[in-house]
Amino acid sequence: MLYSKIEGEGKPLIILHGFLGMLDNWKSIGSKYVENGFQVHLLDMRNHGRSFHSEEFNYRVMANDIFEYCQNHNLVKIDLIGHSMGGKIAMLFASTYPKLVDKLIIADIGPKYYKPHHQDILAGLNAVDFSTKPDRSEVEEVLAHYIPDFGTRQFLMKSLFWREQGQLAFRFNLEVFNDKIEEVGKELPIEKHFENPTLFIRGGNSRYILDSDLPDIKRQFPNFELKTIPNVGHWLHAENPELFLKITLDFLV
Repeated sequence: MLYSKIEGEGKPLIILHGFLGMLDNWKSIGSKYVENGFQVHLLDMRNHGRSFHSEEFNYRVMANDIFEYCQNHNLVKIDLIGHSMGGKIAMLFASTYPKLVDKLIIADIGPKYYKPHHQDILAGLNAVDFSTKPDRSEVEEVLAHYIPDFGTRQFLMKSLFWREQGQLAFRFNLEVFNDKIEEVGKELPIEKHFENPTLFIRGGNSRYILDSDLPDIKRQFPNFELKTIPNVGHWLHAENPELFLKITLDFLV
């Protein structure tokens, strides 16, 4: 079963993080949904955060993880938010189990194929030699040689934890990611459709959802609308949480 944090009372709202992320990335904005009357379920996906590690890593099994989570928690009608990889999981889950999903929000990802583009990040993560027992600053120094963007490094550093005294490690399953990185960019099956209200949100500086993608999105999500948050990139919910929250609440409430 996936690890989760549940807060609040009201309509269930499940939030799915992106590749190499964890539920903690959504704690602050999750608390705002709680204040607005939702029961918020923040999930760690398999091979991420505190959830289980598995050699199986693809969108089909991850969508099934969400189904099993809903069954275990007796969730029969949810709203669902997914960012990046979590957005693809959310799209596949909603189109596979449409009766379980009321409203769907997809943050800066489409159903199309994306070619692998995490090579520098994976190279940096693999360059960290935990056998030398580095401290957090030494880990970041290694990452900086491969990942110049400070915000991206801080995002990755959130997955560092003390496995035992004096021994850091990453919570995510880097070995499986090295082997299965092609899975992250795979397109969703074109026969999958979801008819309920769906909101796609993209970053104004991001290239993940292009205008040319919209006809294909409409074929699979005919009841969709698109909002753009200006002057932000792929991590739009972290770069402008206030506007992200307003746009999503206007859609959900």
